[in-house]
Amino acid sequence: MELIRGISGIRGIAGETFTAETVLRHVQAFAKIQDNGKLLLARDSRQHGAEFIQTGEMGLSALNREVLNYNIIPTPTAQFLVEKNNLAGGIVITASHNPTEWNGMKFIDKDGCFLNAEKNRKLFNLADEDELSIIEQSTSNSIPNGHQSHIDHTLKLSCINADYIQQRQFTVVVDAVNGAASYALPEMLEALGCRVHRLHCIPDGTFPRGAEPLPHNLELLGKAVQEQNADVGFATDPDGDRLAVVDENGFPLGEEYTLTICADGFLRMTNSSASIVTNLSTTLALDRVAERYENQVLRSAVGEINVVNMMKEYGSKLGGEGNGGVILSESHYGRDSLVGAALFLQRMALENKSLSSIFKSMPQFEMVKEKVELKAINADEALSKIETHFNGTPKDNTDGLKLNFENSWVHIRKSNTEPIIRIYAEAESSKLASELTEKVKHIIS
Repeated sequence: MELIRGISGIRGIAGETFTAETVLRHVQAFAKIQDNGKLLLARDSRQHGAEFIQTGEMGLSALNREVLNYNIIPTPTAQFLVEKNNLAGGIVITASHNPTEWNGMKFIDKDGCFLNAEKNRKLFNLADEDELSIIEQSTSNSIPNGHQSHIDHTLKLSCINADYIQQRQFTVVVDAVNGAASYALPEMLEALGCRVHRLHCIPDGTFPRGAEPLPHNLELLGKAVQEQNADVGFATDPDGDRLAVVDENGFPLGEEYTLTICADGFLRMTNSSASIVTNLSTTLALDRVAERYENQVLRSAVGEINVVNMMKEYGSKLGGEGNGGVILSESHYGRDSLVGAALFLQRMALENKSLSSIFKSMPQFEMVKEKVELKAINADEALSKIETHFNGTPKDNTDGLKLNFENSWVHIRKSNTEPIIRIYAEAESSKLASELTEKVKHIIS
């Protein structure tokens, strides 16, 4: 398998397709396309990340760039710090939700957002073509507890009534998959007056469950919520940008409903008329919630930077993705599990109801997610065949192919992070959604 490059940065198997040379080439290319000034380095908790971040320091020091090493912090914390401290940019060594044998890099521009497509292309070209500058030692400023200012800022957001949440004294279980949010998320929840029970919150990179916070990976969290008689359970991925939720009965709501329930609380609190922005693969439930408040949802291509760019274009205050990513422009333009958790608790605090009751009050849709390995399949030809088969159906070609029906849709696209075609479908029942994905898979095969 080759190194994967895309709008989300780079990823590969540590020691195979992702090596010390990979890190050197990409940090030095990044330094060359960024303005002068300090650069942030951070990582998630994967054990091989310690070696890679040292390599990154050496690569930047060889170009006489001043480095601020925050070591293990959530990716959204790194984004926040770059913008807040007016840094020239930042690099997080992480493979996000990929399994522990993977590693990678996310590149943050000086505005705290990920690099756009044009800058990514420039970075990748430089990484392939330029000569390396190498030194044997490096110097950097090592900064402990880098997440604290991010917590402090989140607690002061105008749409968060911290006092109101504190009065409820919620009991919360946190499953950080021993990743980068292991300290930051529990500490923020405690600052909001929650009684916090930690599950998998030792950032040693040994992921005790599937790295992605999908429902089938949250069985232990569900049991812990029931054992602790907790009001809610929160789960993150290894770099802490995505948030999944389990209700008081241990039932996983599904990542799609993180943003939906946050949006319901946000619109109720603020009565904002600014459109909400999400990607093409996010649930219709979000649209239905927005309609309750005479608001609307705008949709971008998949990828955080695409959502962010549309949020900026339309002056959106809230956005995100159905993978548990919540973006609040007042905080910073990035998916943020801390912001997501605070907004979610804000919604819970608005009514004296259980989370399961709040969830049932949301529009109910079922999503089915399938994938087909590329191998000998030509993705463009496959999309063309599907489009021809569904001739006359309303479609969107912004990102792959999305077919829209009255209360359902199917979205087919090449993955940004894996050599696969993703097929997502949603309908009012999982049976109807499965029928859509199976029909598409049949056409492809």
